[in-house]
Order: sequence, then structure tokens, then C-alpha cells
Amino acid sequence: MAEEDCVICSIIKGKFPSKKVYEDDDVLAVLDVNGALPGHCFVLPKEHYPIFEQVPDFIASKLFSVANKVSSAIFDALNAQGTNIFVTNGVAAGQTVAHFTINVIPRKENDGINLQWQPKQLSEEEISTVELKLKEGTKNIGYFEKSKPGAIKREIRPKTETIGGEGEENYMIRSLRRIP
Repeated sequence: MAEEDCVICSIIKGKFPSKKVYEDDDVLAVLDVNGALPGHCFVLPKEHYPIFEQVPDFIASKLFSVANKVSSAIFDALNAQGTNIFVTNGVAAGQTVAHFTINVIPRKENDGINLQWQPKQLSEEEISTVELKLKEGTKNIGYFEKSKPGAIKREIRPKTETIGGEGEENYMIRSLRRIP
């Protein structure tokens, strides 16, 4: 699918209406109007990248940082008990639009969403074969693009409150309380 035919690119360009929850120069987060549950968001790169492997490292980092902050906002604003943060990468994985997205779905107990699968028991030989193939495929990992040449990227920081002051409690304390 070409960029000009991409539904997500049309949303980013404002050709289709959307409910934006976050936007900066590189990233957009919108509500999924047909989401799994109210508050289901997509975190999107503004540039057209069909699959994750094509997303530059510095954009991937920013996307997941924004997904983390959107997840925190979902906990706080919607009183979620959990979130699922996931990617469908490629048609076989369930990707329906050729534009990389991160799903952030608010969760509560007994909400009717089932993301479970049956574990596959592999033999020791199968596990060793997969391990060797993946080691070969990952031996050159280590170089990461930090930013566009000449560009300065600003860091995304959460809103913080003072500890011990009146009003809402500290962002980090709220986050730590979510840890099971």
C-alpha cells in the first residue's frame, strides 16, 4: 500500500477525523473509534512506515515512550487496572493497515478481552535450532540511530508533582503502585 492510499496517513494529515490524545512533530496518539474497549489508543509515527523493521530506532524509542505515557494517562484518567501494549507486525500477526502502530488498551478484570494463547511445548532440539538461528540473525545488533542527522529531539517527560505537597501524589509513586 502506498503512502497516499494509507488510511492512517490520511488521519495524520487531517483528511479523516480523529480524536487526538497526544501529538508532537514525530508521533500521534489517537483513540481507536472501533477499539476493544473505551480508551483504546493507537500510537503512530507521523511518517509512513508499513512495518516495525522500517521504523528508525530513534522514532521507535519515541513511539514506545509515548505509548508508556498514554498507558499512564489511561490508568489515571480511566481508572484502568491494567493495559495491554502490543504491536501487530505483518499480515500474519493480524496487521490490517500497512502503517506501523502501537495499540494501548485499557483493561479491567472481567472486561471480556482475551489475549491468551496455548503454549507450544518444543523439544530441546527444536529450542536449540531456533536459538542458533536467532543468534545468527542478531549478531550484528548494537548500532542504533540516535536521531535524524542534524536534528535535536526533545525528551518526553511525565508531569510530576511534588512529594509531600497538597494535591495529587507523585507520578513515580502512582506508577509504582501499579506494579503487581
